[in-house]
Amino acid sequence: MKTTVRTHKIPGYGATLRTSKRLTEQAVKVVHRAVPGSMPDVEVILTSERGMAECVAAAHLALAGSLGRSVVRRAEGRGKQTARDAHACAIPRPDGSALVIVNVNHLPAPSEFARIIVHELVHCMQFSRKDVADEYVSAVREGLGIERRSRRQRRGYDRMVQQDEYEAYGREYLADQLIPGATAA
Repeated sequence: MKTTVRTHKIPGYGATLRTSKRLTEQAVKVVHRAVPGSMPDVEVILTSERGMAECVAAAHLALAGSLGRSVVRRAEGRGKQTARDAHACAIPRPDGSALVIVNVNHLPAPSEFARIIVHELVHCMQFSRKDVADEYVSAVREGLGIERRSRRQRRGYDRMVQQDEYEAYGREYLADQLIPGATAA
């Protein structure tokens, strides 16, 4: 499992990048030991809200495998919505690795980054489980208007997402191993 951390369109965040690299390396080890599954190669991108929207749209287009004009517009819209609503997100990649995109504007302290990165790395571990990444790709393709799924498939996916979120929030206590008191707030 290879881990890389980089910035995207945010100059002057050298100290944040160094701290993020250190915490991500530690978090990968902690999460890998505590969560069932296998840790894929992970790329963490630190960016702003606008950069997050771009990265999410590009990742969804790579998953969808289609570059029609309407699909690109929908992907950009979904990327902007995700950037507005979330501090970070984890996205599986077609090659089996995972992408974690973090909005640095929502990181007041390293303890907050530790909690967020543990949460997202739990999602990365979940992508290695049977059918999880395939369901994610199917949901992205449906959201971009490429394919349709039945109501039963959508409900099953929603249940799976709810369980995965419950597990990820339940494992945030692991951030205390990186920075004592990270989850005290």
